[in-house]
Amino acid sequence: MSDAFAEARERMVARQLAARDISDPRVLDAMRHVPRHRFVAPEQASEAYADYPLSIGHGQTISQPYIVAYMVEQLRLTPASRVLEIGTGCGYHTAVLARVAGHVCSIRDRGRARAACAGDSRRPRHRQRHHRGARRQ
Repeated sequence: MSDAFAEARERMVARQLAARDISDPRVLDAMRHVPRHRFVAPEQASEAYADYPLSIGHGQTISQPYIVAYMVEQLRLTPASRVLEIGTGCGYHTAVLARVAGHVCSIRDRGRARAACAGDSRRPRHRQRHHRGARRQ
């Protein structure tokens, strides 16, 4: 990891996750590599790896890192797992899932339905699918 937040991610994994019984090595690796600071507003980047949720606007939050790790660990995913996530939010949880599961399809709705699907979790591919009745841009 060469970005300026790598050390913050390492601390987050050690102090907030591993110290609180998150033990799946694939989940810990995903949390160590997904850049949470890129899923929040620039003015919140310094808080991205803190042990609490952050507002992402529109009455939504990006979940506390421990909660994301706990939920992903409880799914007991494998590289063959297929995941459908309803309510993408900012995409952080989706990015973590995509590093653990083999295929993730995440659906969000902000006035129109959209789906972004990641195929191979090592090299995610994203596609936009418009459902019947949705306006195309």
